Amino acid sequence: MNLELALRMCEAAVRQAAREGALISVAVVDAGGHLVAFQRMDGARIAGPALAAAKAYTAVAHHMPTADLAPLAVPGGELYGLAGDRYVCSGGGVPLTGLGGEGQVRGAIGVSGGNVRQDVACAEAAAALHEGR
Repeated sequence: MNLELALRMCEAAVRQAAREGALISVAVVDAGGHLVAFQRMDGARIAGPALAAAKAYTAVAHHMPTADLAPLAVPGGELYGLAGDRYVCSGGGVPLTGLGGEGQVRGAIGVSGGNVRQDVACAEAAAALHEGR
């Protein structure tokens, strides 16, 4: 993960948000969960910056999209009690892997500010840019 690619991914997420009619915050982290790039659209909600970074961290830490973690974190689920602090188990966090989704996780993107469908669409638009490099 490098700054140039991370910034381009943020822009891709923001462009998708404009198409979706959402005002988002977007964070890109490296494989260690460290913030590489961040953008917040004018008018985006106050909680977005913290949630976007937490979704990215959660996706890189668990090597899976945060939308897939949501059903595991409900009472009775395998990961019940996981959510909180730096872990967010709602859609919008996507791990970034090698080409074609194969290989080690190289980072993650987190989006917050729209509804879950919009957050996921924005994160996936950014992830597609990563895959195409």
